[in-house]
Amino acid sequence: MNKVHNEYINREISWLNFNARVLQEAADHKVPLIERLRFLGIFSNNLDEFFKVRYATVKRIALSGKTGKSVLGGADAKDLMEDITEIVIQQQTESLKILKSIGKELEKENIFMVNENQVAEDQDVFIKQFFLEKVSPAVAVIMLDELTEFPHLKENAAYLAVKMVLKPEEPVKGIKKLIGGPEKPVRYALVEIPRYLDRFVVLPSKGEKSYIMILDDLIRYCMDSIFNIFKYESLSAHMIKITRDAELDIDNDLSKSFIEKISSSVRGRRISEPVRFVYDKSIGKDTLNFLKQKMGIDETDSVIPGGRYHNRRDYMKFPSLGREDLLYKKFPPLPVKGLSMEGSIFESIAKKDYLQYAPYHTFSYVIKFLREAAIDPNVKSIKITVYRLARNSQVASALVNAVKNGKDVTVQIELQARFDEEANIKYAEQLQAEGVKLIFGVQGLKVHSKVCIIEREEAGELKRYGFISTGNFNEATARVYTDYTLFTAHQPILREINKVFSFFDTNYKVYKYKHLIVSPHYTKNIFTKLIKKEIENARNGKEAWIRIKMNSFTSYKMVDKLYEASRAGVKVQLIVRGTCCLIPGVPGMSENIEAISVVDRFLEHPRLFIFANGGDPKYYISSADWMTRNLDYRVEVGCPVYDEDIKKELMDTFEICWKDNVKARVFSVKQDNAYRRNKKAPVRSQFATYEYYLKKNL
Repeated sequence: MNKVHNEYINREISWLNFNARVLQEAADHKVPLIERLRFLGIFSNNLDEFFKVRYATVKRIALSGKTGKSVLGGADAKDLMEDITEIVIQQQTESLKILKSIGKELEKENIFMVNENQVAEDQDVFIKQFFLEKVSPAVAVIMLDELTEFPHLKENAAYLAVKMVLKPEEPVKGIKKLIGGPEKPVRYALVEIPRYLDRFVVLPSKGEKSYIMILDDLIRYCMDSIFNIFKYESLSAHMIKITRDAELDIDNDLSKSFIEKISSSVRGRRISEPVRFVYDKSIGKDTLNFLKQKMGIDETDSVIPGGRYHNRRDYMKFPSLGREDLLYKKFPPLPVKGLSMEGSIFESIAKKDYLQYAPYHTFSYVIKFLREAAIDPNVKSIKITVYRLARNSQVASALVNAVKNGKDVTVQIELQARFDEEANIKYAEQLQAEGVKLIFGVQGLKVHSKVCIIEREEAGELKRYGFISTGNFNEATARVYTDYTLFTAHQPILREINKVFSFFDTNYKVYKYKHLIVSPHYTKNIFTKLIKKEIENARNGKEAWIRIKMNSFTSYKMVDKLYEASRAGVKVQLIVRGTCCLIPGVPGMSENIEAISVVDRFLEHPRLFIFANGGDPKYYISSADWMTRNLDYRVEVGCPVYDEDIKKELMDTFEICWKDNVKARVFSVKQDNAYRRNKKAPVRSQFATYEYYLKKNL
């Protein structure tokens, strides 16, 4: 089923392969038990986003009447939709088996999942009281039979589709009859699962035994409290969920501000076209057909039979119950060697560059930098790009604090950061109200760069300090995403960072850069030149190799350049966490390319590029993956690394990851997510990287 077209793996299929690696973590018995449940949640959440974005895009292509082969790596859009649905059904089936297996193992640990048919007498009072006080006021019930129009279902909300078979004496006007058999009236209803309540209800424990009830089952148990005004013979409830196209359609009304346009588009997303319908496979055919007909589900939508519970993304928040033994061992974030949290961070950075590698290092250095800039009398201005902020962002708080201290603060905030649009709109309004100067990006481009620069007066002159990162300035995700952040006072680099902010203001002007690699104008060309240099060196018998770490690799043009390098004898090592359209190890095409993916407790997120350069390696960190959108349709910043100590650190951490033979999977034409296994001592790279930094601090 996993098809290869010509020289590329289809992007969507490769993405599903990545999500299969997440599912492998849920199935891995060496992963702590509750963490396995959380990987199931990540798998489900990933799948939701895939259908909102990628499947929706393929559907749009198919409905346009085009094949889409040029942008889909040789795949036909309609065929691809069928392939996706088949793969997802297989993965969903596997995920249900894993969930069932984990349930049995939880019981061995004295953790019991209770459904509505397993409630003990001494649990009844607690459950009914909980329903009465917490759930009942939040439950929305929609009686479907008497509605002329089917109600609009919220995107990715979970609903219980209820079928009531009424007693014969119940009035039957306007109510459906059961087909075949006795004349018994039937009513249909939907019960929306409240989204703001915890999905898992912890019941009173008994000795060492813990009990958890999923909110869906608690509602099922109390269903009579909802429908007791009806005289029914039987009542059944099965879960359904719908996923909608998440593309933003931004209008061209010149009278509206950009914030108004994005806000309107986000609201429009809530009523966009459905792309996936998931249902409990044990639901009755009559109920299923009734729902599909009323909802307008057709052959272009992905219809997925699932298990009893949907929105399994909620397992990401499965309660820990105080069971530290069923969770990952904690890795307390470490300090950056030589960079003290005491005293002035600017004084330290003035002497040399420093590298923060979260979550191995504490993210507090970013906050410390901004907090110090906010109160330092000599700091005159702060400029920063914002893509995703934490819910209660210390970054935003520091920027507001800086304004209150008279600093000139400029924030480029990306209102189109997918699924963070509403949060960013709220932050934009708050920052603007506090006096922060906001820039809303460049028309037709998303700003995905991760940079900050301050200007500080020293001896009558302005000196710049700043940081450039591969990840968002988000203290929440910094605990689970691995990312490099370079702190520097390198004036030529920082002058060029300032040019990037000038481009935001005057984007009709294209600036030139000697140090930075900036999208959309230069990234593809510069990396192409760097690859060509390696090809030239290989042909001339010089040292020639390329080492790259990215999230995703989907640019066919860059894939072709690495194929060319491979044919010239350049050795290429690729570490790609997610989607990878390149096929390594094919004789005559890519025999000199090896590629792996590491999926483990942290989400691998840095972008690192190292080129042999004939024995004088060049190092770059970047916000950009090698995807068409990052190369051509976003503002991205790649930064060279000049500090010799940091170069060694980058090479060391790359090599640790490359040696992984525990959590590394090998990319191949088979697309089977085979683990890399060898006879060498086990190397679990994320754990080994933490040990590397522990020793470094000794």
